[in-house]
Amino acid sequence: MEKCKYMMNDALETPEELFKLYEVLQSVTDSKGRPACFTANTIVANPDFERIRESNYKNYYYEPFTKTYLRTKKTENSFAAFQEGMAHRLFQPQLHGREHVNIELFERKLRRRDPALAANLEQQCLAGLEDESDMPGVGFTHAFGLYRAESIEQHREILAEGLDLFEKVWGFRSRTFTPPAQRLHPSLFADAVRGGVRAIDKPLHCIRRLGDAQSAREINRSGRQRGQGHVTVVRNVVFEPGKDMGFDPVERALQQVAAAFRWRRPAIISSHRVNFCGHLEEANRKHGLEALRILLEKITARWPDVEFVSVDKLVEQMDQPS
Repeated sequence: MEKCKYMMNDALETPEELFKLYEVLQSVTDSKGRPACFTANTIVANPDFERIRESNYKNYYYEPFTKTYLRTKKTENSFAAFQEGMAHRLFQPQLHGREHVNIELFERKLRRRDPALAANLEQQCLAGLEDESDMPGVGFTHAFGLYRAESIEQHREILAEGLDLFEKVWGFRSRTFTPPAQRLHPSLFADAVRGGVRAIDKPLHCIRRLGDAQSAREINRSGRQRGQGHVTVVRNVVFEPGKDMGFDPVERALQQVAAAFRWRRPAIISSHRVNFCGHLEEANRKHGLEALRILLEKITARWPDVEFVSVDKLVEQMDQPS
């Protein structure tokens, strides 16, 4: 079985990891003298293992991710480090979701005392939970994964609470939304807009599950689409140096950046935290940061007029009247 990079290396970021990432981002500047910037799509809550345990494993509860940071010495100052990155225009948080867990699936497992979930809860973690047979196609990390259309109302509540909690934590409304695992029922697009979202991240192409065995094929492109009240954002560059994908991650990313610019499109780079995590495996962080440094240096050398902007700022430019 192939080892999962997330299970092997992903973890809450420590201040040390954030500052090492900041060093790389600050080492390269764009045509306007600005450092490289990450749009940090953030999950704002995690399961509250203590309260779930206190309920005798009968009820689900969540806690803000800032409380999760305080559970270990390694991460108790991570939020402050995150804010420092924002102050220097290195990090710009935007909403990724309330949790990265499908709550309906989680609650079903609670009700039937699923042994794998029980083992996870005892260790205060979630790893490798299997699908539920009566929720086919919905993985446990698919927060808005949908099998029954009646679940949309729960998803609507989760989305609203996620947007409000984001504002409570960061002090401003998220202008963009990247649904976990790219699952979101189209009826919730309008809810996101009403909650202050201006743009929604979508895959280039997908099968959008509508519930009750209904689905629709979808092809997306970046920009405001006819009949939609939001801007669509499609990431068109993949940069995952922590995963062996059979090609050089820097060179492949450069090829995709070149293609985006050739078509007069912004290059929107997709990457994940796991590529830069190191307190479980330091070599993983060193490899990821070095690859990032090389990528940024090659981009600025090849395209000296390049500009680094966070996705919310990019959307403002994309949505200007023509």
